[in-house]
Amino acid sequence: MYIGGKKDLNALDQYTIETLGLPGTVLMENAGNAVVEALLKDYEDVEAKILVLAGAGNNGGDGFVIARKLCDRGFNVELCLLVDESKIKGDALTHFTIYRKRQLPFFQLTETNFYKLQEKMNCATIIVDAMLGTGTQGSIREPYRSVIQMVNQSTAFVLSVDIPSGLQADDGHVEEFAIKADQTVTFVMPKIGFYLQDGPNYIGDLKVVDISVPTEYVKQLNLTLPKLITYSDVFAQMPKRPANGHKGTFGHGLVIGGSKPYVGAPIYSAKSAFHTGIGLVTLAIPECNYPMSAVQLPEALFLPLNHQNGHITQTALFEHDFSKFNAISFGPGISRFEDGDKLVQALFNQLKGQPIIIDADGLYFLRNQMQLVKDYQGPVIITPHPGEMATLLNTTIKEVEEHRLEIAKQFAEKYNVYVLLKGHRSIVATPNGNTWINPFGHDALGKGGSGDVLTGVILSLLCQGANIEKALVCATFLHARAAELQAKELSHYGVTPNTIIEGIPQILNKMF
Repeated sequence: MYIGGKKDLNALDQYTIETLGLPGTVLMENAGNAVVEALLKDYEDVEAKILVLAGAGNNGGDGFVIARKLCDRGFNVELCLLVDESKIKGDALTHFTIYRKRQLPFFQLTETNFYKLQEKMNCATIIVDAMLGTGTQGSIREPYRSVIQMVNQSTAFVLSVDIPSGLQADDGHVEEFAIKADQTVTFVMPKIGFYLQDGPNYIGDLKVVDISVPTEYVKQLNLTLPKLITYSDVFAQMPKRPANGHKGTFGHGLVIGGSKPYVGAPIYSAKSAFHTGIGLVTLAIPECNYPMSAVQLPEALFLPLNHQNGHITQTALFEHDFSKFNAISFGPGISRFEDGDKLVQALFNQLKGQPIIIDADGLYFLRNQMQLVKDYQGPVIITPHPGEMATLLNTTIKEVEEHRLEIAKQFAEKYNVYVLLKGHRSIVATPNGNTWINPFGHDALGKGGSGDVLTGVILSLLCQGANIEKALVCATFLHARAAELQAKELSHYGVTPNTIIEGIPQILNKMF
């Protein structure tokens, strides 16, 4: 499923109206009707008191249709226009005129009757937000500013039309105030801002509805849009397992990591790889960690490495042939130490073009050596959280979080690297410009070791033959959904890396 920004949606609307010949008034009618149908799936009580808050633009026009359609269904509805009638133009004016000619319930907000709006909100069961739409820019002006605050203090169920008023469609930024919707019914496709910055905290339950604007023309219009990861994407892209497969069929992965203070991280990666279907995993860890690690993960193979002060030495890597491994992950638990940069150099020199995943402090050692990535003959995958991405770019976490999508995309293209930028709504970016956003995941993932689990899932899918892009799409989905499902049983507080690992087979069992 595509997701788009304001200009993208405007381009599709314009094409539908001007080239396909479907008038804007019809699209507005379709939009209003789709919102009503979505609302009635949850609310069938005609005694519910519904207050529709409308502005003067196209979002308000959708509101005029919604109010009319609900009146036709027998609901107790009142339309509240927040601006002077003279400001209504275009298609919205057509639908406002129809509404007024039918003499349906109507309230015009003025400076002197503001208190009446508060009274109406206090009595409302449902408030429909059709105030600002995707046109929001900068600070919210009155009367919207005060009305938004009133709505957010209300106990009514709040449904936002297309986008919560005050939320910016392109980047998810909220200047000061925005509607905190219980549900957002959006048109054509989700907006990019739903998944960036403040967006996930404001949209509530999301429903995407068709209004006869065809998304099949995205490529024809040369729109470069991210995609939203869905169940169907993951089902289609997961590597399938032949019934006669054996451990060799499903690949052999190598995890290089661990240090004296961080024993568990590479174990989490190996465990999650096994739980996602890999055939064999070898753990290359400091020899001092071997006794503890072998007890915890007897199904793994081990490659104990020479170490100095609990850290893997660069010479230890030269003693081994890594050509038999289908894919390699480097970094879980590696920690920071003086010769870490040399260790990364030694690793790249030893590999034979296999896919390599670099995570955790492996990224720290890579920060001044990105030429290694450019020169490598195989695919490189990095899985930074915002702090690690900020280190790679020599910038701030704030800067990364404010421009997540652009930063991931530009970094992937510049260094010919696959990027999985972790966070609330993780982003996958590929060297050829493709981007994906994962709509799943929440605070249950906020535990040390969760990222190591994700690294292991990616390793597993690569070893089973998935291409890089598909492996990243499937891995971030499985990781996030496992945490969500486990949180339902264990609470958001109680999810651990091990329980995320245990949740992955449950999802795969339902999917296949």
